[in-house]
Amino acid sequence: MKFTFKHTIFSCFSAFIVQATLNTFITLLFVTFQTSFHIPIEKITLLATLNFLVQLIVDLLAPQFVDRLGYRICVVASQLFAALGLVLLTILPNFIDPFAGILTGVIVYAIGGGLIEVLIGPIMESCPTDNKEKAMSILHSFYCWGHVGIVLLSTLFFSIFGTEHWRMLTVIWALIPAFNIFMFCNVPLASVVPEGEVGMTVGELFKTRLFWFFMMMMICAGACEQSIVQWVSAFAEEGLGVAKTVGDLAGPLAFAALMGAARLFYGKFGDKVPLQKFMLISSALCIVSYLLAGLANLPIINLLGCALCGFSVGIMWPGTISQSAAALRRGGTAMFAYLALGGDLGCSIGPSLVGFVASAANNNMKLGIFCAVIFPIVLTACLLLRGRKKKA
Repeated sequence: MKFTFKHTIFSCFSAFIVQATLNTFITLLFVTFQTSFHIPIEKITLLATLNFLVQLIVDLLAPQFVDRLGYRICVVASQLFAALGLVLLTILPNFIDPFAGILTGVIVYAIGGGLIEVLIGPIMESCPTDNKEKAMSILHSFYCWGHVGIVLLSTLFFSIFGTEHWRMLTVIWALIPAFNIFMFCNVPLASVVPEGEVGMTVGELFKTRLFWFFMMMMICAGACEQSIVQWVSAFAEEGLGVAKTVGDLAGPLAFAALMGAARLFYGKFGDKVPLQKFMLISSALCIVSYLLAGLANLPIINLLGCALCGFSVGIMWPGTISQSAAALRRGGTAMFAYLALGGDLGCSIGPSLVGFVASAANNNMKLGIFCAVIFPIVLTACLLLRGRKKKA
């Protein structure tokens, strides 16, 4: 079988489904871990935090080793760590302290998740495609579809076979990165930087003002997405009057589906709508969504704001990466790694601001969300400034 760049693109899509699995699946097992291993909730909550912390560390360190080892070795390693970490979740709790075993599995697959975040974007960007901005948007939509699929299929599995068979399902999900190992060993990989040129060093990148401009946009993109998504379940319960379990599923799933729809929409019609214009419209819509979610007195309007937010943030992360890649063609691994780091920082800063303001205002969550409107406002300002510079 002859592998082409179409197989490379397919493998990138599959890798983003793996990324969604690593960030989503374990949250569905929190109650199971509590009841099966008698692990207190305060320890359980550390698992998700540690997952993202390890990914941040990988983002930070990646520029130091990816170019030396090569993209193929590193991307294969990303899938190996992902598969191994998921399998370790099912094995280690039987032989060592259950929490330590689960924690070890999370750390191992988080390394894979961090590598996926750093590597897949530039690999996709380097593939010969008619419209790289459209391709990048479609790529990121697969994270959303992966999130939706993992939740729905896992919930269906548990309803049929019971949560006591969670180990079997974990191994099934581990088969996806295992398959990707084979694919990335064989698919063609193009150079991340233009032929005949050398990628920027970290020092060169940090001295480039435009890089810090895009870094600010990435921080805002991550904050716009996560500031509201962490509370969307509560709005779903209140707005629809459904049970908590249904709200936990319906809220985040609706948000992820609409975010994926926006990315898929641009992936299909991106050649007809300039990226700059689409991002500007999306950021303006995001401002409106935050105002609806944070100021309206009707729960159903709050819910509508959350839904609009899901659609509005869809293009922000992949769009910023595409603009960065086009403007800084020699950015290379360092640029993609630190932009991922900036996005992750935004994902942490945004919800933290919401929580801090809400706590200071006597647990007024709406006020917390309203204050987070600063992030889409700043992003809109950045886009307007970028547009003026392009015209000049």
